[in-house]
Amino acid sequence: MAVTGFEFFERDLAVATAGLSPEMVNRAVADFARQEVRRVIAEGIASAKYDRYVNGVAGAPEEAYRAPGAIVYEFLNWTLVINAALDELRRRSPRRSGRYQDSFIVVADQHVVTDFGSIPAGAEVVVLNAQPYTRKMETGGNGRSGLAHVELSGRAIKRRFSGAFTVKSLFLTVASSIDPRVPYILKGQYARQRAAWLANRAAFGKPKFSRDKRRDAGQPITYPALVINAA
Repeated sequence: MAVTGFEFFERDLAVATAGLSPEMVNRAVADFARQEVRRVIAEGIASAKYDRYVNGVAGAPEEAYRAPGAIVYEFLNWTLVINAALDELRRRSPRRSGRYQDSFIVVADQHVVTDFGSIPAGAEVVVLNAQPYTRKMETGGNGRSGLAHVELSGRAIKRRFSGAFTVKSLFLTVASSIDPRVPYILKGQYARQRAAWLANRAAFGKPKFSRDKRRDAGQPITYPALVINAA
């Protein structure tokens, strides 16, 4: 269950208590809690960064548990989900020079962030590539098929973190304050291609250059991006 950006793993620590003394019950519950938190971290379900509450006391050790209280681990999973998104995007990106793979940026509340653990719980996170050809990489151009790397990565992350985060694949207008490389301003190449196509359509074959003011010279491109929010 995700609440305002935090994922809570609350488990009913059902431990057989028949014949056990209160001290033994407390110890069994504490041992089980430690075992479970190690398991979910090892399996990649939860982040290794978390806050622990024992019988309502923040930071108390598991050994402080006294029945019939509760041990609750509050996991901050921004680091986990963002790194997973970056891995998916890079895995689907060209590997020739590595420049494109290294150009993904993470934006939270209109600021580029590199310390994902510092992102506020209720922030909206956007992951995009700052290279000017990222849209063409996604959708294709000049008759070529695109990689759809952002959309496919979004689907993978959505499946993995279903119930904890919402993930959307969108084309966004990006402010110039985000990164010096964005936004890329169109130079009129599409308009020139369309003019040539209108003059001799037969020579172009399959490509069709429809009128699109968004592609006129002087217009900023929109960037394919993953938009991530806590569920």
